[in-house]
Order: sequence, then structure tokens, then C-alpha cells
Amino acid sequence: MQIMKQLNIGLFGFGNVGHGLYDVLKRINSKNVSIVRACVRDTSKERGDVDVEFTSNPDDIFNDRSINLIVEVIDDAEAAYDIVKRALKMRIPVVSGNKKMLGHHLPELIDLQEQYNTALLYDASACGSIPVIRNLEEYYDNDLLFSVKGILNGSSNFILSKIFNEKMGYKEALKLAQDLGFAESNPTLDIDGWDSLYKLIIITMHAFGVYVAPEEILTYGISTMNDADIRFAHEKERRIKLVAHVEKVEDKLIMCVLPQLISRNKYIYSVEDEFNGVVIKGLFYDKQFMFGRGAGGHPTGSAVLSDITACGYNYRYEYKKRNDSVLPHYSCDHTFRIYFRYKTEEQRNLLNFSKIREQYTSEEYNYIIGDVNIADIKAHQEELRVADCFVAAYSLD
Repeated sequence: MQIMKQLNIGLFGFGNVGHGLYDVLKRINSKNVSIVRACVRDTSKERGDVDVEFTSNPDDIFNDRSINLIVEVIDDAEAAYDIVKRALKMRIPVVSGNKKMLGHHLPELIDLQEQYNTALLYDASACGSIPVIRNLEEYYDNDLLFSVKGILNGSSNFILSKIFNEKMGYKEALKLAQDLGFAESNPTLDIDGWDSLYKLIIITMHAFGVYVAPEEILTYGISTMNDADIRFAHEKERRIKLVAHVEKVEDKLIMCVLPQLISRNKYIYSVEDEFNGVVIKGLFYDKQFMFGRGAGGHPTGSAVLSDITACGYNYRYEYKKRNDSVLPHYSCDHTFRIYFRYKTEEQRNLLNFSKIREQYTSEEYNYIIGDVNIADIKAHQEELRVADCFVAAYSLD
């Protein structure tokens, strides 16, 4: 029987997630895991009754030979990249929760793991408390897997839940999310879909063995949603959810982050508040649904601890699917049915509908439900991020 080794952690970051990890470790009273030192920006900041030695100098961690695991849970993606890269080159295993850093640098970091024979684990980066990465890595064969889609950002889902369930205004719901620690003071990463995008990139690597750079993927959030869109959703007995989607269609791989008007019979219709929900679809098992908290210090801290424990048993990702002889190729050439609200004829002409299924015009606003190629939306996504427009996928019942 394999015995878990003693882990002495050098921790980077002691904010919401770092403090959450500390609390989780204290709660379970782990004998095999201890935080030796934590590197933070401001060592004078009041952090309550915490028995951790703090430093602002990364060298204090990297030069401490008792430390045999680096855990980074900081917001700064470039600083996180430097930390992870340095640790791997020193052959110190790493646990990371920085999805933006991974989304931009994953191929290089995979190569560094192989070159230095050192593990980098990051299950906590994708869906908070849901162990989606390790499940995709270990249990879902590429040939049998069709798609992975779901709500990957707890902050935006919390906001949408308050709007649809409690009839809150958008600004009121956003402020509540910020007050509760679910959304940052600058919520762009969450509500414009970037956080979901980086998680989707990571998931796609472990689901299909393919890396696609962030700038190649259609990414559109909920920041321009208004009362007209909410009324429309209620009229159609649907809810708006921000959904990340990767799907294998023959030899193509389709990816996007887009609001969707979800009908009641879909699994993710009932995913509320800060929770995440992931639907995995395959050849023989049809659909499987994973559900759990996607935001908050303790759920994410618990996911980080899961990665730490895996390191204690020398677990590492094998990236087997990346070495498949035939991999699907990424493409934007795929048609979606969408809801498009617009104000002017110039905005209407941004999208080329191959088929219009429903249309409405008024002095206040107009909308179309119809079929559009993803490449067309991707080409105009910046122009569509204005107050008078909103785009959402309109899933079939």
C-alpha cells in the first residue's frame, strides 16, 4: 500500500483561496501536510490568528530546502507563470489555481513537466470543487467523448440567478456578488466570459488532447444583457446562463463561451447561485452531470487540497490523449441557432443569418432568432460588445 509522503508547502498568495486552504487544513487537522511559509505582497496586513510565517520575498520559499511542494493561488497570471516555471525547473512539484496563466501557457508547462520529470496539478483551476479535470484525464476516452459543456463561472451564475429568481437588477446583483466575495471589484474576467474561456481551454486539453489559444475562441459574456433580454427569456420559459462549450463534430473541434437561453429540460437550467454544472456527453453513456460549488474560498481551497493530496501520492497528469495519432482540429466553421437583440440596421448587418426563424421589431429594440456561423460571430465579437446588442445561443428543446 502506498503511503502519503510528508508535504511541506511553500504557499504563494493568502487571499480568499489561500486563506480558504489554510482553514481547510486546520479543520481536518492534517498530519501529512503543513504550510511552512507563505509569500504575500504585504506582510503587515492583518490576517487574524494565523500560525504561518509570512514573507514578501519569493526567494525565502525557493531557497528553503525543507519545502517540497509549491502551491500558488495568486491572481496575477504573469507572476504565477514565473513561480510555476521556476518551481518546475527546480524539480519542485507545483499545485496551481491560476486558470488564466494555464490558458495562455499550458503547452509550454506540459513540456516543462516532461523535461524536468516534475508534476504540475491544477484541478482547482477549472470548476472549484468539481473534480472535472482528473475525471476527464482518467475515465473518459477520447474516441467515446462527444462534448463537454456547462457553467464554469460561479460569479456570473450567481448574478444571473439573482436576476431571474429574485428579480434583482443587474447592478444590484453584481454588487451583492462582490460583497460576498464571489466577484472581484473589476468583474470583467467573470461577466465577459474570460474566466470561463480559460477553464474551457484547460478542460479541452484533458478531454480531447488539443490546445487552442484564447484569442482563437469565440468569447462573449453577459455585460450587455438588459431588461428586454430578461423579459424575452421569461416569455419563452427559459433562463440565460453563461455556458462554455467544446464539442467534437466528426474531425472538427468546436469551442465557444456564449450566453445561452436554456430550456427547463436541460441539466444546467437548475444550476443556481455560485454553483457550477458540467455535462459530459459520450457515445455509450449518453450524458453525465457533475455539480458543485464553483466560487468561494473554502470550496476552491478544498479543491487545492485534493491536488496537494494527489501530489503526496506522486500523482501526475499523463496527457495521453495529446499523443493520439489522429486528433480533431479546431474550427469555427459550425452553425448555431442564436437570439440576437440589436438597435440599428448597421448592427443587424453584422451577422449573416443563413436562416431566420423568428423576428421582432419595435422602436425600442429588435431581435432575430436564426442560424449563424460561429466564425461570423467571432469576426464581429468586439463590435457586438456594445449596450444596444446582445447575443445568446438558443438551444433546441
